[in-house]
Amino acid sequence: MAKLAEEEHPVKAFGWAARDPSGHLSPFHFSRRETGEEDVKFKVLYCGICHSDLHFIKNDVDFSASAYPIVPGHEIVGEVTEVGSKVTKFKVGDKVGMGGIAGGCGSCDNCINDYTACCPKLILSFNGIDHDGTRTYGGYSDFMVANENFIVRVPDDIPLDAASPLLCAGISLWSPLKYFGLGEPGKHVGIVGLGGLGHLGVRLAKALGSKVTVISTSSGKKNEALEHLGADSFLVSSDQDEMRAAMGTLDGIIDTVSAVHPISPLIDLLKTNGKLVIVGIPSKPLELPVLPLLLGRKVVTGSGGGGMKGMQEMIDFAAKHNITADIELITMDYVNTAMERLAKGDVRYRFVIDIANTLPATKP
Repeated sequence: MAKLAEEEHPVKAFGWAARDPSGHLSPFHFSRRETGEEDVKFKVLYCGICHSDLHFIKNDVDFSASAYPIVPGHEIVGEVTEVGSKVTKFKVGDKVGMGGIAGGCGSCDNCINDYTACCPKLILSFNGIDHDGTRTYGGYSDFMVANENFIVRVPDDIPLDAASPLLCAGISLWSPLKYFGLGEPGKHVGIVGLGGLGHLGVRLAKALGSKVTVISTSSGKKNEALEHLGADSFLVSSDQDEMRAAMGTLDGIIDTVSAVHPISPLIDLLKTNGKLVIVGIPSKPLELPVLPLLLGRKVVTGSGGGGMKGMQEMIDFAAKHNITADIELITMDYVNTAMERLAKGDVRYRFVIDIANTLPATKP
């Protein structure tokens, strides 16, 4: 008979979990492993809410079936409270961050080339299977225990609450900007969608030296994109005249939209050899037109996060250039309302849970 979550490990833990596809989150007692010799234990201070958290608690993710109960959360910032005897990178009191990756094999080509996100033995920071066969639980909880190789140091000069979305949204944009050569002077990149991912994409791309065009379904975010975030131009994707005038002008596009949407108009915006990089996770497959790819030698590809070296590089760069997310800080007991609002796109631009100050009060 399988052990209860509270009895799997020796150290008692507390968080909020979803028990079924309704996605409703509520207080949950469980357990975590003791701090191993290469582990870092840290108190969770803040945890961002990513759209994929919503996908997982609702069990509508194509690539991974949800196994309940689920404690979500993979934009985690905290303070180290204990380190194992062989830990060399961190000490008690350090501020650290953890994203969606809790482990990998360390020896495959993907791990060696800092793309652990594609390791065949990838361990997710929640809804994953750990090395010992038990499930992983995420950052909507009081503390985490992680191998030191799968956390990053958070610089002292960056606000911890507004930095937490960098651990997923930030690396999700940084990785394709760097890998596909779109984040550099002389490149013109389009960012589709001005949400939690997109607004960070604009800031990162601009800081890297790129010219940036925001592409949105509505003109309502034009001033926000140009004046607040610093984009160079703005396209309304439903305006055929605007889209036609911009055809063949972009070196690359990063598509952050999580809803089903047509990508043919986006492909038309690309120059010859241009790249459309999809980082959002629509709940249903997108339709792929082939002829525009053939005629323009264009590429439609994807990018799902990155590796730990890139993560540290990204957060150090963000601190240096004063890049953080625009957030709405919420209490733990507001999380279900936040999920409802997130499903409607009603957030500017990222919910972040004040775990340390509000989780303890919800304990039964």
